[in-house]
Amino acid sequence: MKRERNLQINAHGRLQHFLTIEGLPRELLIEILDRAEGFAGIGGRAVKKVPLLRGKTIVNLFFEPSTRTRTTFELAAKRLSADVLNLNIESSSAKKGETLLDTLRNLEAMHCDMFVVRHHLSGAAHFIARNVAPHISVINGGDGRHAHPTQAMLDAYTIRRHKRDFMRLKVAIVGDVLHSRVARSEIHALKTLGVPEVRVVGPRTLIPAGVEEMGVSVCHDIETGLKNVDVIVMLRLQTERMRGALLPSAAEYFRLYGLTPARLKLARSDAIVMHPGPINRGVEIDSQVADGGRSVILQQVSHGIAVRMAVMAMTAGSQAG
Repeated sequence: MKRERNLQINAHGRLQHFLTIEGLPRELLIEILDRAEGFAGIGGRAVKKVPLLRGKTIVNLFFEPSTRTRTTFELAAKRLSADVLNLNIESSSAKKGETLLDTLRNLEAMHCDMFVVRHHLSGAAHFIARNVAPHISVINGGDGRHAHPTQAMLDAYTIRRHKRDFMRLKVAIVGDVLHSRVARSEIHALKTLGVPEVRVVGPRTLIPAGVEEMGVSVCHDIETGLKNVDVIVMLRLQTERMRGALLPSAAEYFRLYGLTPARLKLARSDAIVMHPGPINRGVEIDSQVADGGRSVILQQVSHGIAVRMAVMAMTAGSQAG
């Protein structure tokens, strides 16, 4: 953990890279949430920009597709007045045999200042952070099954908007925990922020071995897992990452673990429902719940812009420290 902490935080104690929640102090996570609060109102202005990163060039370096994540990072950068380059890996020189390091060196030669990286391999963002020039910051937009730290922070921000005090909450994370980088980052964030009870809920085939070591409890029965919780985080079934017959069918999964109006009643009356998206309606969640009054799924998307603005502002600011 120490190596990752040093990699992310510079000699002045400021955020140099944002690669994983694991190992970061609570104070820094609170600073991200507080900075996001300051950016939250910009989307409602006539001019949706502040000049904080004017003159900076940010590269969205996506090696796997994600419309929602890439778009919110792009909007966040533009609202900070940065110049944005979206690198299409499918048509880039990487497809012609250029190595990742060669790609990085060429981007550095173009005087870029920040890379937002999404990659199908776990650890890719860390590899890039260890090999970029000292003036460049790296933000992890999701790597393999490992981490998705900005998603975890926008979820934490959404929870704080509705619940305020992390230290009084019960949170259930339901579904495909085994393949979910969101779940891993979410658990680290919630435990660091002081949430006393985090439950992971799902079939035995989709719960990673040893997950209890992260400070969570495991429930294989959804009715037990949802009882009296304040927050429900539904996860997408990541069938593209599955190997072998982990589930009998999507219909059977919904019967056993889908969030329906009846199951939502097991949670507290003011519980909120979250989902990192994209949603598989009728598989993970009933449309009545996804579109209902306790769903904050679209708010998560809006809050994602403010949180990513905060992370970009903090990492860019570390270069001046």
